[in-house]
Amino acid sequence: MERNKLRFVGVELYFDKLEKAKVFYLQTLGLDISGEQVGHHAKFDGGASFICLECKGAESYASKDKAVLFFETPRLSETVLGIGKENLVPSESNWAVLHDPEGHNIVLLQSNDGRTVAPAEVPTSY
Repeated sequence: MERNKLRFVGVELYFDKLEKAKVFYLQTLGLDISGEQVGHHAKFDGGASFICLECKGAESYASKDKAVLFFETPRLSETVLGIGKENLVPSESNWAVLHDPEGHNIVLLQSNDGRTVAPAEVPTSY
């Protein structure tokens, strides 16, 4: 069986104290904010990937230990077939979600012409 061509593109972490976490990533680590919704999330540019900090309780889905990993693939439909549709939580034409053995969310994103679907475009109702 051919291996899936997945590329890690980002991670989303959940915090009780979002503002404190944002200050740490901004001031201590020196990362640049690339997007923010005050009181909800802060997204940092990580070069080829992103780090998104989100306030716990802002999401409408459960994720073990409040972490989400984002991967992109050039052929989402083939990747989904390789993984098995029965292993998916929900899916759309440009994204799919599955859980790892511990219940963490894994979001697979369709890459289009070098542009990855932005995490904000992925619904949080899975």
